[in-house]
Amino acid sequence: MFLRTDEGLELAGGTSALRFGRAPVIAAPAAAWRRRIDSFDWTPDLGADIGSRDWWRGLATCIALCGTVWMLSPGFDRPIYSAVPAALDGSALDEARSLSFGASALGGTSGMRLAATSRVRPLANTPERPIVEATATLGSGVAGALQRTGVGVSEAQHVAAMIASRVDPAELMPGTRLDVTLGRRETPSLPRPLERLAFRAKFDLALEVVREGGTLRLDARPIAIDHTPLRIQGRVGASLYRAARAAGAPAKAVESYIRTVSGLVPMGQVGQDDRFDLIVEQARAATGEVQLGQLLYAGLEGRRDVRLVRWQDGSRTEWLDPKGVGERKGSMIWPVAARISSNFGWRVHPVLGFKRLHKGMDFAAAYGSPIRATTDGRVTIAGRHGGYGNFVKLDHGGGLATGYGHMSRIVVAPGTRVARGQVIGYVGSTGLSTGPHLHYELWKNGVAVNPRSVPFATVQRLQGEELGRFRALVGRLMGVTAR
Repeated sequence: MFLRTDEGLELAGGTSALRFGRAPVIAAPAAAWRRRIDSFDWTPDLGADIGSRDWWRGLATCIALCGTVWMLSPGFDRPIYSAVPAALDGSALDEARSLSFGASALGGTSGMRLAATSRVRPLANTPERPIVEATATLGSGVAGALQRTGVGVSEAQHVAAMIASRVDPAELMPGTRLDVTLGRRETPSLPRPLERLAFRAKFDLALEVVREGGTLRLDARPIAIDHTPLRIQGRVGASLYRAARAAGAPAKAVESYIRTVSGLVPMGQVGQDDRFDLIVEQARAATGEVQLGQLLYAGLEGRRDVRLVRWQDGSRTEWLDPKGVGERKGSMIWPVAARISSNFGWRVHPVLGFKRLHKGMDFAAAYGSPIRATTDGRVTIAGRHGGYGNFVKLDHGGGLATGYGHMSRIVVAPGTRVARGQVIGYVGSTGLSTGPHLHYELWKNGVAVNPRSVPFATVQRLQGEELGRFRALVGRLMGVTAR
Protein backbone atom coordinates (compact mmCIF):
# COMPACT_ATOMS: atom_id res chain seq x y z
CA MET A 1 0.00 0.00 0.00
CA PHE A 2 1.29 3.45 -0.91
CA LEU A 3 0.70 6.65 1.04
CA ARG A 4 0.97 10.14 -0.43
CA THR A 5 3.16 12.50 1.48
CA ASP A 6 4.61 15.99 0.86
CA GLU A 7 7.77 14.42 -0.53
CA GLY A 8 6.16 11.76 -2.79
CA LEU A 9 4.77 8.21 -2.47
CA GLU A 10 5.73 6.05 0.51
CA LEU A 11 5.36 2.24 0.82
CA ALA A 12 3.94 1.46 4.24
CA GLY A 13 4.43 -1.76 6.15
CA GLY A 14 7.67 -2.32 8.01
CA THR A 15 10.94 -0.62 8.64
CA SER A 16 12.12 -1.04 5.06
CA ALA A 17 10.71 1.79 2.99
CA LEU A 18 11.17 3.27 -0.47
CA ARG A 19 10.69 6.93 -1.13
CA PHE A 20 9.84 8.22 -4.59
CA GLY A 21 9.97 11.88 -5.36
CA ARG A 22 12.56 14.54 -4.69
CA ALA A 23 14.50 12.43 -2.08
CA PRO A 24 17.17 9.89 -3.31
CA VAL A 25 16.23 6.22 -3.34
CA ILE A 26 18.46 4.27 -0.91
CA ALA A 27 17.81 0.68 0.07
CA ALA A 28 18.58 -0.40 3.58
CA PRO A 29 21.19 -3.09 2.59
CA ALA A 30 23.09 -0.62 0.39
CA ALA A 31 23.32 1.85 3.27
CA ALA A 32 24.61 -0.86 5.53
CA TRP A 33 27.36 -1.82 3.06
CA ARG A 34 28.28 1.86 2.67
CA ARG A 35 28.71 2.17 6.41
CA ARG A 36 30.83 -1.00 6.53
CA ILE A 37 33.10 0.25 3.73
CA ASP A 38 33.49 3.66 5.37
CA SER A 39 34.43 2.12 8.71
CA PHE A 40 36.82 -0.44 7.18
CA ASP A 41 40.49 0.18 8.14
CA TRP A 42 42.50 -0.16 4.95
CA THR A 43 45.85 0.57 6.60
CA PRO A 44 46.02 -1.09 10.01
CA ASP A 45 48.99 -0.28 12.21
CA LEU A 46 51.40 -3.23 12.06
CA GLY A 47 52.99 -2.05 15.30
CA ALA A 48 49.81 -2.52 17.35
CA ASP A 49 47.71 -5.60 18.21
CA ILE A 50 50.32 -7.96 16.81
CA GLY A 51 48.76 -11.36 15.98
CA SER A 52 45.17 -10.10 15.71
CA ARG A 53 42.96 -10.50 12.65
CA ASP A 54 43.46 -6.87 11.64
CA TRP A 55 47.23 -7.25 12.00
CA TRP A 56 47.34 -10.38 9.73
CA ARG A 57 45.09 -8.66 7.24
CA GLY A 58 47.38 -5.60 7.19
CA LEU A 59 50.46 -7.80 6.73
CA ALA A 60 48.83 -9.57 3.81
CA THR A 61 47.91 -6.23 2.24
CA CYS A 62 51.51 -4.96 2.61
CA ILE A 63 52.93 -8.15 1.04
CA ALA A 64 50.47 -7.90 -1.82
CA LEU A 65 51.36 -4.28 -2.53
CA CYS A 66 55.11 -5.00 -2.44
CA GLY A 67 54.62 -7.97 -4.79
CA THR A 68 52.61 -5.83 -7.19
CA VAL A 69 55.34 -3.17 -7.27
CA TRP A 70 58.01 -5.83 -7.88
CA MET A 71 55.98 -7.42 -10.71
CA LEU A 72 55.39 -4.07 -12.41
CA SER A 73 58.99 -2.86 -12.04
CA PRO A 74 61.14 -2.82 -15.23
CA GLY A 75 63.99 -4.54 -13.40
CA PHE A 76 66.80 -3.49 -11.09
CA ASP A 77 69.68 -4.29 -13.45
CA ARG A 78 68.33 -2.65 -16.60
CA PRO A 79 69.04 1.08 -17.22
CA ILE A 80 66.27 3.53 -18.01
CA TYR A 81 67.04 5.43 -21.16
CA SER A 82 66.13 9.08 -21.70
CA ALA A 83 66.16 11.33 -24.70
CA VAL A 84 69.57 12.90 -25.49
CA PRO A 85 69.74 16.15 -27.50
CA ALA A 86 71.64 16.00 -30.73
CA ALA A 87 75.25 17.22 -30.61
CA LEU A 88 75.94 20.68 -32.08
CA ASP A 89 78.52 21.14 -34.76
CA GLY A 90 79.60 23.65 -37.33
CA SER A 91 78.03 27.11 -37.26
CA ALA A 92 75.45 26.06 -34.66
CA LEU A 93 78.23 25.15 -32.21
CA ASP A 94 80.06 28.46 -32.82
CA GLU A 95 76.89 30.46 -32.28
CA ALA A 96 75.98 28.59 -29.09
CA ARG A 97 79.53 29.05 -27.74
CA SER A 98 79.50 32.78 -28.42
CA LEU A 99 76.17 33.25 -26.65
CA SER A 100 77.04 31.12 -23.62
CA PHE A 101 78.96 32.15 -20.49
CA GLY A 102 82.18 30.42 -19.61
CA ALA A 103 85.74 30.90 -18.41
CA SER A 104 87.83 32.99 -20.78
CA ALA A 105 90.76 30.65 -20.21
CA LEU A 106 88.66 27.80 -21.65
CA GLY A 107 87.59 29.74 -24.72
CA GLY A 108 84.28 31.06 -23.40
CA THR A 109 82.96 34.44 -24.47
CA SER A 110 80.33 36.73 -22.98
CA GLY A 111 78.30 37.42 -26.11
CA MET A 112 78.23 37.38 -29.87
CA ARG A 113 80.54 39.86 -31.54
CA LEU A 114 79.33 41.32 -34.83
CA ALA A 115 81.51 42.89 -37.45
CA ALA A 116 81.05 46.48 -38.58
CA THR A 117 78.53 47.03 -41.38
CA SER A 118 78.53 49.55 -44.22
CA ARG A 119 76.63 52.01 -42.04
CA VAL A 120 79.55 52.37 -39.61
CA ARG A 121 81.63 55.52 -40.19
CA PRO A 122 84.86 56.28 -38.26
CA LEU A 123 84.95 59.48 -36.22
CA ALA A 124 87.20 62.14 -37.61
CA ASN A 125 87.56 63.87 -34.20
CA THR A 126 86.57 62.95 -30.67
CA PRO A 127 85.21 65.58 -28.28
CA GLU A 128 87.85 66.92 -25.89
CA ARG A 129 87.06 66.95 -22.19
CA PRO A 130 87.78 70.39 -20.74
CA ILE A 131 88.80 69.06 -17.28
CA VAL A 132 90.00 65.64 -16.12
CA GLU A 133 89.91 64.79 -12.40
CA ALA A 134 92.02 61.84 -11.33
CA THR A 135 93.73 60.34 -8.30
CA ALA A 136 97.24 58.96 -8.09
CA THR A 137 99.20 57.05 -5.46
CA LEU A 138 102.59 58.36 -4.42
CA GLY A 139 105.32 55.85 -5.12
CA SER A 140 108.97 56.71 -5.68
CA GLY A 141 108.32 60.42 -6.17
CA VAL A 142 105.81 63.16 -6.98
CA ALA A 143 107.10 63.68 -10.54
CA GLY A 144 106.56 60.04 -11.48
CA ALA A 145 103.04 60.00 -10.04
CA LEU A 146 102.08 63.13 -12.00
CA GLN A 147 103.49 61.75 -15.23
CA ARG A 148 101.36 58.63 -14.83
CA THR A 149 98.24 60.80 -14.73
CA GLY A 150 99.17 62.61 -17.96
CA VAL A 151 101.20 65.64 -16.85
CA GLY A 152 104.20 66.58 -19.02
CA VAL A 153 107.70 65.68 -17.86
CA SER A 154 108.96 69.25 -17.45
CA GLU A 155 105.88 70.43 -15.57
CA ALA A 156 105.87 67.34 -13.31
CA GLN A 157 109.50 67.96 -12.38
CA HIS A 158 108.77 71.65 -11.75
CA VAL A 159 105.92 70.78 -9.37
CA ALA A 160 108.12 68.20 -7.57
CA ALA A 161 110.79 70.87 -7.05
CA MET A 162 108.19 73.26 -5.60
CA ILE A 163 107.05 70.62 -3.11
CA ALA A 164 110.65 69.70 -2.20
CA SER A 165 111.27 73.34 -1.23
CA ARG A 166 108.57 73.01 1.43
CA VAL A 167 108.81 69.35 2.54
CA ASP A 168 111.72 66.91 2.44
CA PRO A 169 110.80 64.27 -0.19
CA ALA A 170 112.05 61.56 2.20
CA GLU A 171 109.25 62.52 4.63
CA LEU A 172 106.52 61.84 2.05
CA MET A 173 105.01 58.45 2.80
CA PRO A 174 104.61 56.01 -0.11
CA GLY A 175 100.94 55.33 -0.74
CA THR A 176 99.87 58.93 -0.11
CA ARG A 177 96.83 59.83 -2.24
CA LEU A 178 97.20 62.69 -4.71
CA ASP A 179 94.10 64.51 -5.99
CA VAL A 180 94.95 65.79 -9.49
CA THR A 181 92.96 68.07 -11.80
CA LEU A 182 94.13 68.41 -15.41
CA GLY A 183 93.06 71.22 -17.77
CA ARG A 184 92.35 71.49 -21.51
CA ARG A 185 95.20 70.88 -23.95
CA GLU A 186 95.70 72.69 -27.23
CA THR A 187 96.05 69.54 -29.34
CA PRO A 188 95.51 65.86 -28.56
CA SER A 189 99.21 65.20 -29.11
CA LEU A 190 100.27 67.45 -26.19
CA PRO A 191 100.11 66.50 -22.48
CA ARG A 192 97.44 68.13 -20.34
CA PRO A 193 98.44 71.03 -18.09
CA LEU A 194 98.16 70.64 -14.32
CA GLU A 195 95.41 72.82 -12.86
CA ARG A 196 95.41 71.60 -9.25
CA LEU A 197 97.27 69.12 -7.01
CA ALA A 198 96.24 68.51 -3.38
CA PHE A 199 97.52 65.95 -0.87
CA ARG A 200 98.38 65.39 2.81
CA ALA A 201 102.16 65.87 2.98
CA LYS A 202 102.46 65.24 6.74
CA PHE A 203 100.14 64.60 9.62
CA ASP A 204 100.07 68.31 10.42
CA LEU A 205 100.48 69.75 6.91
CA ALA A 206 98.43 69.73 3.69
CA LEU A 207 99.87 71.02 0.41
CA GLU A 208 98.03 72.33 -2.64
CA VAL A 209 99.42 73.40 -6.02
CA VAL A 210 97.03 75.58 -8.05
CA ARG A 211 97.33 77.39 -11.39
CA GLU A 212 96.53 81.09 -11.41
CA GLY A 213 97.13 83.34 -14.41
CA GLY A 214 99.07 80.62 -16.20
CA THR A 215 101.55 80.03 -13.34
CA LEU A 216 101.59 77.44 -10.59
CA ARG A 217 101.52 78.45 -6.92
CA LEU A 218 102.18 76.30 -3.82
CA ASP A 219 99.87 76.74 -0.83
CA ALA A 220 100.73 75.16 2.53
CA ARG A 221 97.87 74.68 5.00
CA PRO A 222 99.00 73.70 8.53
CA ILE A 223 96.61 71.37 10.37
CA ALA A 224 95.99 71.97 14.08
CA ILE A 225 97.11 69.05 16.25
CA ASP A 226 96.05 68.32 19.83
CA HIS A 227 98.83 66.45 21.68
CA THR A 228 96.85 65.61 24.83
CA PRO A 229 97.90 62.06 25.86
CA LEU A 230 95.44 59.19 25.98
CA ARG A 231 94.83 57.61 29.38
CA ILE A 232 93.29 54.13 29.63
CA GLN A 233 92.30 52.42 32.88
CA GLY A 234 90.55 49.16 33.64
CA ARG A 235 90.40 45.87 35.51
CA VAL A 236 92.96 43.17 34.70
CA GLY A 237 90.50 40.27 34.66
CA ALA A 238 91.53 36.94 33.17
CA SER A 239 94.14 38.48 30.85
CA LEU A 240 95.94 41.79 31.25
CA TYR A 241 96.78 41.97 27.55
CA ARG A 242 93.23 41.28 26.33
CA ALA A 243 91.70 43.65 28.90
CA ALA A 244 94.00 46.54 27.90
CA ARG A 245 93.42 45.91 24.18
CA ALA A 246 89.65 45.78 24.72
CA ALA A 247 89.87 49.12 26.54
CA GLY A 248 91.42 50.70 23.43
CA ALA A 249 95.16 50.59 24.10
CA PRO A 250 97.33 49.93 21.01
CA ALA A 251 99.13 46.58 20.84
CA LYS A 252 102.67 48.03 21.00
CA ALA A 253 101.80 50.14 24.05
CA VAL A 254 100.36 47.10 25.86
CA GLU A 255 103.48 45.05 25.09
CA SER A 256 105.69 47.86 26.39
CA TYR A 257 103.50 48.14 29.49
CA ILE A 258 103.82 44.43 30.27
CA ARG A 259 107.61 44.49 29.78
CA THR A 260 107.93 47.52 32.05
CA VAL A 261 105.68 46.30 34.87
CA SER A 262 107.02 42.72 34.82
CA GLY A 263 110.45 44.03 35.83
CA LEU A 264 108.96 44.83 39.24
CA VAL A 265 105.93 42.55 39.53
CA PRO A 266 105.91 39.10 37.86
CA MET A 267 102.81 38.65 35.72
CA GLY A 268 101.97 35.51 37.70
CA GLN A 269 101.46 37.69 40.80
CA VAL A 270 99.03 40.11 39.12
CA GLY A 271 95.50 39.48 40.41
CA GLN A 272 92.30 39.61 38.40
CA ASP A 273 90.96 42.45 40.54
CA ASP A 274 94.09 44.58 40.06
CA ARG A 275 93.66 47.69 37.91
CA PHE A 276 95.94 48.85 35.12
CA ASP A 277 96.63 52.46 34.19
CA LEU A 278 98.27 53.43 30.88
CA ILE A 279 99.06 56.82 29.37
CA VAL A 280 100.00 56.81 25.69
CA GLU A 281 101.19 59.54 23.35
CA GLN A 282 98.36 60.82 21.19
CA ALA A 283 98.14 63.29 18.32
CA ARG A 284 94.62 64.25 17.25
CA ALA A 285 94.31 66.31 14.07
CA ALA A 286 91.61 68.92 13.56
CA THR A 287 90.44 66.88 10.57
CA GLY A 288 89.68 63.90 12.84
CA GLU A 289 92.68 61.62 12.30
CA VAL A 290 94.39 60.15 15.40
CA GLN A 291 97.92 58.83 15.82
CA LEU A 292 99.03 56.92 18.94
CA GLY A 293 102.67 56.80 19.96
CA GLN A 294 104.80 55.41 22.77
CA LEU A 295 103.82 54.48 26.31
CA LEU A 296 104.39 57.37 28.73
CA TYR A 297 103.09 55.99 32.04
CA ALA A 298 102.59 52.48 33.41
CA GLY A 299 100.57 52.05 36.58
CA LEU A 300 99.21 49.02 38.43
CA GLU A 301 97.04 49.05 41.55
CA GLY A 302 96.52 45.85 43.52
CA ARG A 303 98.64 43.50 45.59
CA ARG A 304 101.71 45.55 44.66
CA ASP A 305 101.31 49.10 43.38
CA VAL A 306 103.48 50.17 40.46
CA ARG A 307 103.83 53.71 39.13
CA LEU A 308 106.46 54.25 36.44
CA VAL A 309 106.98 57.29 34.19
CA ARG A 310 108.95 57.21 30.96
CA TRP A 311 111.81 59.73 31.15
CA GLN A 312 113.93 60.54 28.12
CA ASP A 313 116.97 62.77 28.42
CA GLY A 314 118.77 62.90 25.09
CA SER A 315 119.45 59.35 23.95
CA ARG A 316 118.84 57.92 27.43
CA THR A 317 115.39 56.45 28.17
CA GLU A 318 114.48 55.24 31.66
CA TRP A 319 111.43 54.27 33.69
CA LEU A 320 111.26 56.11 37.03
CA ASP A 321 108.71 56.33 39.80
CA PRO A 322 107.00 59.72 40.41
CA LYS A 323 109.78 60.64 42.87
CA GLY A 324 112.46 60.30 40.21
CA VAL A 325 113.80 56.93 41.41
CA GLY A 326 113.89 53.94 39.10
CA GLU A 327 115.94 51.34 37.32
CA ARG A 328 118.95 52.16 35.18
CA LYS A 329 119.06 50.99 31.57
CA GLY A 330 121.09 47.80 31.31
CA SER A 331 119.90 46.27 34.59
CA MET A 332 118.29 42.83 34.80
CA ILE A 333 114.61 42.36 34.05
CA TRP A 334 112.35 39.35 34.60
CA PRO A 335 113.07 36.76 31.86
CA VAL A 336 109.46 35.54 31.60
CA ALA A 337 106.10 36.61 32.95
CA ALA A 338 105.53 33.73 35.40
CA ARG A 339 105.89 32.66 39.02
CA ILE A 340 109.03 31.01 40.47
CA SER A 341 108.47 27.28 40.92
CA SER A 342 111.97 26.33 42.15
CA ASN A 343 114.84 28.40 43.58
CA PHE A 344 118.62 28.04 43.54
CA GLY A 345 120.01 25.35 45.90
CA TRP A 346 120.13 21.65 46.73
CA ARG A 347 117.09 19.57 45.87
CA VAL A 348 115.99 16.13 44.66
CA HIS A 349 116.02 16.20 40.86
CA PRO A 350 112.43 15.55 39.60
CA VAL A 351 113.68 13.37 36.71
CA LEU A 352 116.92 11.78 37.93
CA GLY A 353 115.57 11.11 41.41
CA PHE A 354 118.66 11.96 43.47
CA LYS A 355 119.76 15.06 45.34
CA ARG A 356 121.94 17.55 43.53
CA LEU A 357 122.54 21.30 43.25
CA HIS A 358 119.91 23.22 41.29
CA LYS A 359 122.08 25.88 39.64
CA GLY A 360 119.31 28.27 38.69
CA MET A 361 115.68 29.28 39.06
CA ASP A 362 112.64 27.66 37.44
CA PHE A 363 109.72 29.76 36.20
CA ALA A 364 106.41 27.90 35.80
CA ALA A 365 105.23 29.53 32.56
CA ALA A 366 102.68 28.36 30.02
CA TYR A 367 103.93 26.54 26.94
CA GLY A 368 104.90 29.05 24.24
CA SER A 369 105.32 32.05 26.57
CA PRO A 370 107.94 34.50 25.24
CA ILE A 371 111.37 34.44 26.93
CA ARG A 372 113.27 37.74 26.98
CA ALA A 373 116.90 38.66 27.53
CA THR A 374 117.31 40.03 31.04
CA THR A 375 119.84 42.61 29.80
CA ASP A 376 121.92 43.49 26.74
CA GLY A 377 124.33 40.80 25.59
CA ARG A 378 125.74 38.56 22.86
CA VAL A 379 124.50 35.06 22.03
CA THR A 380 127.24 32.46 22.61
CA ILE A 381 125.13 29.27 22.55
CA ALA A 382 121.82 28.70 20.74
CA GLY A 383 120.77 25.07 20.23
CA ARG A 384 120.52 21.67 21.88
CA HIS A 385 122.64 21.44 25.02
CA GLY A 386 122.34 18.15 26.92
CA GLY A 387 119.77 18.07 29.70
CA TYR A 388 118.98 21.73 29.13
CA GLY A 389 117.25 20.83 25.85
CA ASN A 390 116.96 23.88 23.60
CA PHE A 391 119.31 26.29 25.34
CA VAL A 392 120.50 29.89 24.89
CA LYS A 393 123.47 31.45 26.67
CA LEU A 394 124.14 35.19 26.64
CA ASP A 395 127.43 36.90 27.48
CA HIS A 396 126.82 40.31 29.07
CA GLY A 397 130.43 41.32 29.58
CA GLY A 398 132.32 41.87 32.83
CA GLY A 399 132.29 38.12 33.56
CA LEU A 400 128.47 38.05 33.71
CA ALA A 401 126.45 35.50 31.66
CA THR A 402 122.90 34.11 31.73
CA GLY A 403 121.37 30.85 30.44
CA TYR A 404 117.82 29.90 29.39
CA GLY A 405 116.89 26.21 29.14
CA HIS A 406 114.10 23.83 28.06
CA MET A 407 112.88 26.16 25.29
CA SER A 408 110.34 24.96 22.76
CA ARG A 409 111.80 27.23 20.07
CA ILE A 410 114.86 29.47 19.70
CA VAL A 411 114.65 32.69 17.67
CA VAL A 412 118.26 33.97 17.95
CA ALA A 413 121.50 32.74 16.39
CA PRO A 414 125.00 32.43 17.90
CA GLY A 415 127.10 35.56 17.53
CA THR A 416 124.18 38.01 17.32
CA ARG A 417 123.61 40.80 19.83
CA VAL A 418 120.35 41.14 21.72
CA ALA A 419 118.87 44.02 23.68
CA ARG A 420 117.26 43.92 27.09
CA GLY A 421 113.69 42.71 26.75
CA GLN A 422 114.21 41.19 23.29
CA VAL A 423 112.50 37.83 22.71
CA ILE A 424 115.10 35.06 22.37
CA GLY A 425 112.81 32.02 22.46
CA TYR A 426 109.65 30.46 23.85
CA VAL A 427 108.91 28.31 26.89
CA GLY A 428 108.89 24.55 26.31
CA SER A 429 109.76 21.23 27.95
CA THR A 430 112.79 19.94 26.04
CA GLY A 431 115.66 18.08 27.70
CA LEU A 432 115.35 16.70 31.26
CA SER A 433 112.02 18.31 32.09
CA THR A 434 108.72 17.19 33.60
CA GLY A 435 106.64 20.02 32.11
CA PRO A 436 106.80 23.40 30.39
CA HIS A 437 108.92 25.88 32.31
CA LEU A 438 111.99 28.11 31.97
CA HIS A 439 115.26 27.16 33.69
CA TYR A 440 117.22 30.40 34.20
CA GLU A 441 120.87 30.46 35.29
CA LEU A 442 123.34 33.21 36.11
CA TRP A 443 127.14 32.90 35.98
CA LYS A 444 129.82 35.17 37.40
CA ASN A 445 133.28 34.45 35.99
CA GLY A 446 132.08 31.01 34.87
CA VAL A 447 130.63 29.97 38.27
CA ALA A 448 126.86 29.49 38.70
CA VAL A 449 125.47 31.81 41.38
CA ASN A 450 122.02 32.44 42.81
CA PRO A 451 120.17 34.70 40.32
CA ARG A 452 118.60 36.49 43.28
CA SER A 453 122.07 37.70 44.30
CA VAL A 454 121.97 40.19 41.41
CA PRO A 455 119.09 42.66 41.74
CA PHE A 456 116.80 42.83 38.78
CA ALA A 457 116.90 46.61 38.90
CA THR A 458 119.71 48.96 39.90
CA VAL A 459 118.51 52.24 41.33
CA GLN A 460 119.00 55.70 39.91
CA ARG A 461 117.78 58.97 41.41
CA LEU A 462 117.28 62.25 39.55
CA GLN A 463 118.55 65.43 41.12
CA GLY A 464 118.60 69.18 40.62
CA GLU A 465 117.19 70.74 37.47
CA GLU A 466 116.57 67.35 35.89
CA LEU A 467 114.39 66.34 38.85
CA GLY A 468 112.39 69.57 38.47
CA ARG A 469 111.67 68.92 34.80
CA PHE A 470 110.71 65.35 35.63
CA ARG A 471 108.24 66.45 38.32
CA ALA A 472 106.66 68.89 35.87
CA LEU A 473 106.19 66.00 33.42
CA VAL A 474 104.61 63.85 36.14
CA GLY A 475 102.21 66.67 37.01
CA ARG A 476 101.08 67.00 33.38
CA LEU A 477 100.56 63.26 33.01
CA MET A 478 98.65 62.85 36.25
CA GLY A 479 96.34 65.66 35.14
CA VAL A 480 95.15 63.63 32.15
CA THR A 481 91.70 62.15 32.68
CA ALA A 482 90.84 58.64 31.56
CA ARG A 483 88.44 58.34 28.67
